[in-house]
Amino acid sequence: MESREIAATHEAEITRTIAREWMAGFDQVISSDVLIIGSGPSGLVCGTELAKSGLNVVIIEQMNHLGGGFWNGGYLMNKATIAHPAQEILEALGVPCKKISDDMSLVDPPHATGKLIGAAYDAGVKVLNMTKVVDLIIRGEGHHVEGVVVNWYPLEVMDHDLAHVDPIALESKILVDATGHDAVALQILSKRGFYEKVPGNGAMWVERSEEAVMKKTGEAYPNVFMVGLSVAAAYGSPRMGPAFGSMLLSGKKGAEMIMEKLCNLC
Repeated sequence: MESREIAATHEAEITRTIAREWMAGFDQVISSDVLIIGSGPSGLVCGTELAKSGLNVVIIEQMNHLGGGFWNGGYLMNKATIAHPAQEILEALGVPCKKISDDMSLVDPPHATGKLIGAAYDAGVKVLNMTKVVDLIIRGEGHHVEGVVVNWYPLEVMDHDLAHVDPIALESKILVDATGHDAVALQILSKRGFYEKVPGNGAMWVERSEEAVMKKTGEAYPNVFMVGLSVAAAYGSPRMGPAFGSMLLSGKKGAEMIMEKLCNLC
């Protein structure tokens, strides 16, 4: 096999190319149709479904990796259970799902998470990672939520006296809270006095939790939708541990509800 020389590239050109491309992409996330906080399975599925419909979708993730708690499964054993029929979402992406009963399948979370992330990018979802939502854009007498205020996550975990850097704003027509236990958007609304106190998740009860998440997925505050485990945090229903069926299905249901709302606004 004939060897080929690698083309010489100056370091400055590499940096310049990265910076230019990143800024061009960043310009597209400043204003969006739907902005999703959190890149766990519910956020990824929701974003993928919305982007496939042609909407401009942005996912904000405070960590340096996407996937939330789905990566590691239960107790770092890299296995997770999927209640039926949610496994159909993963099977459609080519994820091996091992059927262990009529009601449940087992998956390898790293494999499944990788496929969900790939599907989101393939659909056109734009991602900002290492980014923390620190506030919301709330306008008018009706206290309309019209976006988020964000900053670099590493800065936000530092003492502000050491690294005081002002945040920036990103506008969006619809905001999706897919932050799991934190329910970030509702917590901010509650702090501002626009929403009742957020109770947080109840004790573990998988069957009841998955039912409650699916039942209550939807609009918790005008233009603010809850999907996944953030639904349980918002309404005080039980947590579910390493069972991810309703996480996937809630993301899809939330996307359908958002598309219906946006169509009605047209």
